[in-house]
Amino acid sequence: MSADQHKEPYYVDARRLLCPLPVIRAQDAVAKLSTGDRVVVTSTDPGAKADIPAWCRINGHEVLDIVEQDNEIIITVQVNHGQ
Repeated sequence: MSADQHKEPYYVDARRLLCPLPVIRAQDAVAKLSTGDRVVVTSTDPGAKADIPAWCRINGHEVLDIVEQDNEIIITVQVNHGQ
């Protein structure tokens, strides 16, 4: 296992932001990162649960996890710039 696989994820706080801002914040974070990096987006917009995975499918990134807790949606995305 390489050191990159233990790299801390990049956290995006998109709470209290409405569509399309959670997706835009995720997109801005992914643009700064490398393939294999992870982004954890925390949102209070229920639409993010569908919007971020749809954006990932279009752009080739992978949703690793979606957790809903305390009125927040926490989405973990693995970056893939290999298209």
